Amino acid sequence: MKRIDAKTLHAWLLDGRELALLDAREDGEFGASHLFWAVPCPMSKRELRARALLPRLTVRICCVDDGRGVAEQLAAWLEGIGCGDVAVLYGGTKAWEAAGYELFSGVNVPSKAFGEWVEHHYGTESVDPPELKSWIDSGRDIVVLDSRTHEEFVRMSIPTGISVPGGELAYRIGDMVPDPKTLVVVNCAGRTRSIMGAESLRRAGIPNKVVALRNGTMGWELAGFRCDRGRTDRFAPGTPKTAATALQRAQAFAESSGVGVIGAIDLARFEDDPDRTLYVLDVRDPAEYRAGHRPGSTNAPGGQLVQATDQWVGVRNARIVLVDDTGARARMAGAWLRQMGHRDVFVVEGGLDAIRTTGREHLPVPELGAKVPIIDVTGLVSLLDSGEGTVVIDLARSIEFRDGHIPGALWGVRTRLGALQPQLAGAKHVVVTSPDGIAARLAVDEVKALCTAQVRVLEGGTDAWHAFGRPLLKDRTMPPDEACIDSYLRAYDRNSGVEEAMNAYLTWEIELANQIKRDDTVAFGVGEASASH
Repeated sequence: MKRIDAKTLHAWLLDGRELALLDAREDGEFGASHLFWAVPCPMSKRELRARALLPRLTVRICCVDDGRGVAEQLAAWLEGIGCGDVAVLYGGTKAWEAAGYELFSGVNVPSKAFGEWVEHHYGTESVDPPELKSWIDSGRDIVVLDSRTHEEFVRMSIPTGISVPGGELAYRIGDMVPDPKTLVVVNCAGRTRSIMGAESLRRAGIPNKVVALRNGTMGWELAGFRCDRGRTDRFAPGTPKTAATALQRAQAFAESSGVGVIGAIDLARFEDDPDRTLYVLDVRDPAEYRAGHRPGSTNAPGGQLVQATDQWVGVRNARIVLVDDTGARARMAGAWLRQMGHRDVFVVEGGLDAIRTTGREHLPVPELGAKVPIIDVTGLVSLLDSGEGTVVIDLARSIEFRDGHIPGALWGVRTRLGALQPQLAGAKHVVVTSPDGIAARLAVDEVKALCTAQVRVLEGGTDAWHAFGRPLLKDRTMPPDEACIDSYLRAYDRNSGVEEAMNAYLTWEIELANQIKRDDTVAFGVGEASASH
């Protein structure tokens, strides 16, 4: 197995060639300390995550951890599925730091740091929560637009707010706020999506004054105000009447940022190129994507793509092609990706209609094709009622397990299943589940190695259990915060010290602007360069 030192990896990050820098640790461990451009690819999710991040298996890859050997395990697995150019950072993050290079905490760090850069670079205006509260109370002509996902909005929102995820803002603002005198306030939970949403509207050149809510819902609650919960107000679906204006605005921003425009033939040529990695990302709202999309494209809603780019793009210097129906949303997202430092970003002339029938479906995950013993919900209910020594293991993310699990289920992380072995000793039946059953299917052999019981997978997972009308147990204390190595807990996910965690998070985000100045692999903004084929 090839091992490289920190100096070599540093040179790789600056040489302009494609590179996938994959961190093999669990998400919570990754969030504690990692390299700026590292992308989480935990061993527990390797089959799904690696294939999503690596459309081209022959790309140059470096695996990293904190020096405990899990990077070598991921590298060996990647070589086993056909990756031909895999290295491991010798000594991991400790060696990187010892060589004088910067480490970062948190998740989605490139996007978060970029948001701070955008605020400084463009002078994004913001408003403090008490001032916004006084505007709302006085009936001022304002609209509060929440740029997070609709699911996050429903959980908590600023009073009077409307859910308009970031990628939809510049597209729908003309219909939603027709009066140029209306003040527009954009919020998220913290800082990044407030800043990016507000600045998207400013870059689009809308006539209204636009400000970001400083520190989002966290700042609102820290100021002593209450968030609404359970509200569902959102933008009207369908193509807005002002779509042509939105496209015109987005075009100007995309052109000035160096976004390339290609046709269907160019996209086909990209797909046939064995020497370059290609991501085809559909930036529309998830409901639109589900209703119909180009084969082989992945749904990456524009605002979420910009604020969590490493969730979709695992290879530095890859080609990125963004698609939507009218062209406005793809161009807005593309402009920001270019400014974030992604070199080859393109939109398709004519949008989805020009390429809808071309494209190839994603290659299936071979491991999911293996036959596994299954049991349906009624079968599991019978086993549990019989008292025959049945143990249920749930491989949901820790925060999903807290939100609802089969009563009595044990929570486990796939790479740490050995910790559950004592509780499996007397079991006759072990049933493995996960939200949709997919993670459970991948772990069957690993569970079998820990016990003598009959091991089966719950068909359809915990979602099927719930859909069948069976009860779920909700318990925010299980697993406890310190055990959640698989998730980087947000302030709202914590069981104690929430206010302290909010303040720490907001301080961390603001400090990123200073921290990236110490990392010479980070360069935001675009000069005269433009995207090239």
